[in-house]
Order: sequence, then structure tokens, then C-alpha cells
Amino acid sequence: MELCTRTFTSFLLFNPSFSSNSLLLRANANATPFKFNSLKLSSFSPHIHLFRPFISPHTSSSSFTVSAASSSSSVAVGTEQDRLPAELKVTETEQPNSSVRLHVEVPSLVCEDCYKRVIAEFMKQAKIPGFRPGKKVPESILISYVGSQNVQKATIESILRRTLSHAMTSVTGKALQDSVRIVTKFSEMEETYSSLGSLRYDVIVDIAPEIKWIPDNNAFKNLKIVVEIDSDIDAQRASEQEFRRRYKSIGALKVVTDRGLQVGDVAVIDISATTIDQDESNIKNIPSAESKGFNFDTEDGDKVLPGFLDSIIGIHRGESKSFPLVFPETWKQESLRGVHAQFTVECKELFYRDLPELDDSIADKLLPGCTTLEQVKDFLFQRCLEVEQTAREQATDNAILDQISKMVEVDIPQSLFEEQGRQLYGANLLEIQAKMKLNEQQLASLSSPKAVNQYLEHQKENITNLIKQNLAVGDIYRRENLQFATEDLVKEVENSIAEFKRQKQEYDEERVKDQVQEILEGAKVLEWLREHAEIQYITR
Repeated sequence: MELCTRTFTSFLLFNPSFSSNSLLLRANANATPFKFNSLKLSSFSPHIHLFRPFISPHTSSSSFTVSAASSSSSVAVGTEQDRLPAELKVTETEQPNSSVRLHVEVPSLVCEDCYKRVIAEFMKQAKIPGFRPGKKVPESILISYVGSQNVQKATIESILRRTLSHAMTSVTGKALQDSVRIVTKFSEMEETYSSLGSLRYDVIVDIAPEIKWIPDNNAFKNLKIVVEIDSDIDAQRASEQEFRRRYKSIGALKVVTDRGLQVGDVAVIDISATTIDQDESNIKNIPSAESKGFNFDTEDGDKVLPGFLDSIIGIHRGESKSFPLVFPETWKQESLRGVHAQFTVECKELFYRDLPELDDSIADKLLPGCTTLEQVKDFLFQRCLEVEQTAREQATDNAILDQISKMVEVDIPQSLFEEQGRQLYGANLLEIQAKMKLNEQQLASLSSPKAVNQYLEHQKENITNLIKQNLAVGDIYRRENLQFATEDLVKEVENSIAEFKRQKQEYDEERVKDQVQEILEGAKVLEWLREHAEIQYITR
């Protein structure tokens, strides 16, 4: 998991005369901060990179981070052919958040062998005055030229490179990609090596978390889901409202001169509101309920505070009315629920609609290309039906995902939490950038570690729930042996890459493939769950 772009500053103080192809490890400086794939296991490739760490509360500033990805700057170590001259002693201890601590003891035989390799490499590269290139240099002269401290640092790095993959054998196939951290301070390793001729270091690695279903592993097979559907998306109701809106839009507004407000009119009103309290000193204005020059369509009376329309029926242009109302307990703004308020409304303007005859002659004005009102109504209904179906499916999927996230217990690794959170933050940042065209200073501020960490803290619950959903979906996919067509994967990958190219954006084809695969797997799981769940729809 690539949590941030990192660079590596070598511990070896290079002598300018040395070749750049030294033993020292170099990091891939092109790592991408935000990665789209969720859970990846590391196979502990022999191509290992030691990185300076991403500093977190769980990692000291002197520890290393290890990536199992390969790059052109890597040095092959720890292969099957590279057998160690002695066995390592590895003690494994379970840690919180699905992580394991490995205490690695490297015997002196291995350390001595690594020392000889370092000396041999320096011998090849060193350009020491008085010695021809390739000529064997006495070890004491070589060490004096290179510096004993530099030789020691390079030897310790060589030991780490060579022994790490051997030490990780017990977690091969379980470790999360790029989650390995050598947490022992380099200064401590230097001290141990100097005094004992051996090395000890501790590694912490996150492993794939185990999912526990509640109450049992078959819990997801008998889901009972209640899906709340907003009444506004009901196709019949929505199409009727859209038809009425279009009909009103082709009418003319005319000034009312001889009567008060009636249902069907449009009034321009000023609204003010205060709380009601016997103690006048406690009376306060309610800014969120106030408005100047508000265009109030009386046919939308069901969308305002209950009792508001009835209280102003009959009001004339230039007239004011004052009346008390109580905000219901279901009011969207929580702070106003149950509040007793005194409203004052002044009618500034009053209009009625002069509508044409409702017959087939206006069909083309309501919807170009239609010749009858029935055609208009049928088209609007079909379009609203599609919207309703899409909204219903989305609401169903959301309810299912919410339900299964509550049915699993999982100890989430910190690296997985940070990766998911950074991925979400990166997506949000891209949206903000697209909408607001941030300048470099704004972008740098929003990309700072402080801003990212604040997001991770504030969105902890949401990020955790999303991870639980993703892990639950993946577990169901494996348990039920679900599959999707290979041609679907190929097609979607091609479409995604084409979109990246159209937008002139860089992309990683393997990463795109991983993301598309996850989406297709998720779609298969949701399809399976919808078929096997007991779903009840209620309108709110």
C-alpha cells in the first residue's frame, strides 16, 4: 500500500569517486500517493526497497518502511538461491489491528558473510590512488579510505536486505502489500553489531484481517432489509409534478388587483421570525426562517412549514400578517425542532397565472415533438420511471451495504485504514480541484500531512465502515464462488483507459485493471444479495 510518496537518503556517505551503482538501496521516487486497489497481499518479492518512513504515531522517526514492489533501482536479495550460512531466529508476536511483530536475530555467521560481500563490492568500485582499477587492495587500506563507519553502515544495510525476506517466511501470503516496517532504530542496530558482531531487529507487518460474521458465517444469506424510498422519486407523482411545472411555465403571470391570496397564486413576500418566550429578554430572531423577496408558489404549500400557507391565505398586496407556528419534531433542521415561533409576513407583490387551455394544441410547447397530451404524460412517466428505478436500486444497495457492515467484526490494520482514507481524500481533492481550480498554494495546503490527518480523524467512522463493507463484499464473493465474464473486465478496462486518455491523465494499467475487477466483483455480490435477501420498501 503506497501511503505517500517517499524518497530514501542513503546511510552511506558516498565518496564522489565511487560509482553510482553502489550496494545501497534506492527508492522508487515515482510512487503514487493515492492508490485505488483495496486489499493487496505481498508475496515478498526478492526485490526489496528500504524507505524512510511515513511518520505516524505508530512509527518512530528512525525506523524503516519496506515495499515489496520492484523497480529498476532494486537490488535482488533473499532469493531461494541466496541461502544463508546459518539459520535466523525469528520470534512472532501478535499485535493489535491485525499486525504481527517479528523479532529477528541474525547470527554472526550471516553478518560476517554480508561483511565480506560489502568489502568485495567496495573493492570493485573504489578508485584508490596508487592502485590500478580492479587491483586487489589490502582490506585495512580500503577501510581506511572508505571509512570504518561507512563500511559498518553498508554492512548493516546488506544484512537487512539479505535477511528480510527470509525473516518474513511465516507471513508470506498474509502480509498486506507495502505494510512492512523495520521499527528498530538504526543506531541500536549499529550498537549491537559493533559490540556483538551479530544483529537484532524488529519488524511489524500488517496482515490480511480475519472477518467474523455475526451471528455466524451464513448471516449474509438471510438478510432482511428495509429500504426507505423518498416519496419525491415516485414515478407517478414525479411525472405529474413535472407535467404541472411545464404547464405553468407556458402561462403568463398577471398582477392581482381586486382580491387576496388564493391557492394557485404566486406571492412575493418578506418573512421574519422570532422565538416565543414570556420573558421578552429571551426572544431571539430565527435567521434561517427569514427571507426577503421570497417568490412563494402557493401550489408548493406542502413544502413549507405546516400551517404557513393557511395563515397567509387572503393576504393582500401591501398587507402584513403575524401568526404563531410550531416547528414539527420531524423538521430537517434539528435546532428548530419543537421551537415555538412568531412569524410576520408582508406581501410585496401578488400574481395569478393566466394559463392556456389544457388540450392537445399545447403538447408541443410542453415537450417538443409531441402532438398529444397523452404522449407528453407517457414520455414524462417513462423518464421518471427510469429515475425511480435507478434511485430504488441505489437505495437498496446502500441499505444492503450498511447492513452487512454491521454484521461483521474485523480488526482493521492501520495501513489499510490510512490507505482507504487517503484514497477517499485524494478523490475529494480531485473533485474540489475540478470545481474550484485551486492554485498551487491552496492545493499544497489541502495536500499537507496536517490536512490529510485531520480528514482521517474526522472521517474515521465512515472510513472504517467503508473498509468493513469492502472486506465483507470480498468475503462473500469468495465464499459463494461468484464470477464475472472475462470480456466484461477487458471491455471496462479499455473504456476506463480511453477515458483517461481523453482527459489526458496519467494512469497505471494494472491499477486500473485492479479497480475495475473490484467494481465487477462488488456488482456481482450486490446482485447475489438482492436475489437472496428479503427486501421491504417503505415510502417516507
